[in-house]
Amino acid sequence: MQMTPITRRRFIKTVAIGTTALASAGLLTGCSRARFNHGVASGDPLSDRVVIWTRITPYQAFNGQHKILWLVATDAQCQQVVGSGMATTDASRDYTIKLDVTGLHPGQTYYYCFYSQNHRSPVGRMRTLPVGPVSEFNMAVVSCSNYPAGYFHVYGEIAARDDLHAVLHLGDYIYEYGADGYASEDATALDRVSQPATELLTLSDYRTRYAQYRSDPQLQAAHGRHSFICVWDDHEVTNDTWREGAENHNPGEGDFFARRAQALQAYYEWIPVREPEDGDRLSIYRQFSIGELLDLYMLDTRLIGRDQQLNYANYFTSSGGFDAAAFQADLTNPERTLLGLEQRQWLQQRMAQSQATWQVLGQQVLMGRMNLPAPVATQQISFSDYQQLAYLAQTNPGALSPEQLAILQAPFIPYNLDAWDGYFVEREIVLETALSLDKNLVVLAGDTHNAWANNLQTVQGVDVGVELATSSVSSPGLEAFFPAEDPDALSAGVTQIIEPLHYANLQHRGYLVARFSATECRGEYRFVNTVKSETYQLLEDYAKDIKVLPGAGNRIILDA
Repeated sequence: MQMTPITRRRFIKTVAIGTTALASAGLLTGCSRARFNHGVASGDPLSDRVVIWTRITPYQAFNGQHKILWLVATDAQCQQVVGSGMATTDASRDYTIKLDVTGLHPGQTYYYCFYSQNHRSPVGRMRTLPVGPVSEFNMAVVSCSNYPAGYFHVYGEIAARDDLHAVLHLGDYIYEYGADGYASEDATALDRVSQPATELLTLSDYRTRYAQYRSDPQLQAAHGRHSFICVWDDHEVTNDTWREGAENHNPGEGDFFARRAQALQAYYEWIPVREPEDGDRLSIYRQFSIGELLDLYMLDTRLIGRDQQLNYANYFTSSGGFDAAAFQADLTNPERTLLGLEQRQWLQQRMAQSQATWQVLGQQVLMGRMNLPAPVATQQISFSDYQQLAYLAQTNPGALSPEQLAILQAPFIPYNLDAWDGYFVEREIVLETALSLDKNLVVLAGDTHNAWANNLQTVQGVDVGVELATSSVSSPGLEAFFPAEDPDALSAGVTQIIEPLHYANLQHRGYLVARFSATECRGEYRFVNTVKSETYQLLEDYAKDIKVLPGAGNRIILDA
């Protein structure tokens, strides 16, 4: 939809023509009125276009086709209109409207809204991407927003910021569990019980869940204030999804591929992402160029290529031992993939062609090496008990029993095989690609519900780049799995044990702001004190800023 500046006289004429069109279609009667109960959103900004979105809620008496007037302006009052048009929607797309508005100017702020008879939507704000030399670009990074787990204060904080150029959502925008599922123990008290009450299996189920999430005022505010760049993780379909199935797709739940197709249809209806040009909805990976400053590659590490996750339980023998040789062989299988060959080659090609200062991967799961002592990773011993044994080994080794010595001598293993740690060879390929091209690599990640900052190293220990991983919007983190541990001590201890890890916050919900300039990248971690109460505070004592300098072999520099 080509955008051209229009005068106020022409705009009034456009509205009049649109109103006449609505009337002639019989859609300006009282029964056809519709409300905008789910706000507005924009997404996938480029230098000349942005996707805009809304959904109408028809009055019950009329559920046919609706024609909606949309407009884009240069002012927040939507008086300086630069483009407008008509759009139609109906039940086949769940009454959502999504338009790819073109003809915009680079690096500009625009405003947009929608009209349905005497109802006007909220006014949204959006920004196009800049071209050429760019002094700075700031992105908020979020993931894992679980409606029954708590309030979306993180979205509210992001909505209040005026220094952001975009918001990256790295997945788990919704969760698929039923009303009694994961992290729902406080849902009734918070008046946030999942709808529908059952696990999501059908298109109607997924649509209902998106409608509930998008009814949240803080999420609406964030969408209305900033353009989002989104990619899914697993819970937009079901837990621990891989290419041909999922941990949480069980016998009796129908065909997995049919479920996935319906989940993706709802995703594309409700999320302001651009439809793939080839019509293949699995091909969500794409590139965003922010002038000469950075190239952002949004990757799918979940659906299109991922091999099934390894499971430690499959390597324990009947005698109770662990078959380390079989596990190592499977882990290092050169055919094992997280991205799939086509997506990986696409990434390698784009990185090779890029002249931008920063190469940024926006993707779901941790890439950094997160190896813990095997007894801790498999929860045979608590982290604090392991630390006490390690201290005893240093101060009085003769007091250790044979069983305690065996614990201390156990190998370090990945704690999360759903992450890049479970796809060893392909991680090496990606890191070696960045190293051979001498690129300044920054990986952004979510998924774990905790905040991390990692140095990314090859298996030989060569520094390649850095990873900044955001906490969750509301999903509980490791503090829920280790309730007896002091979370501050756990964060400090994990950072000491995992050599490439420089920072961790394993107890608070929050978000990350990734700031890029020609001279540095800065990761700013911000947290809220609770998601279990409507009143909350920012945790100033836990705010953390991390600085990364460009150059071969980036290393994280922690600010004082």
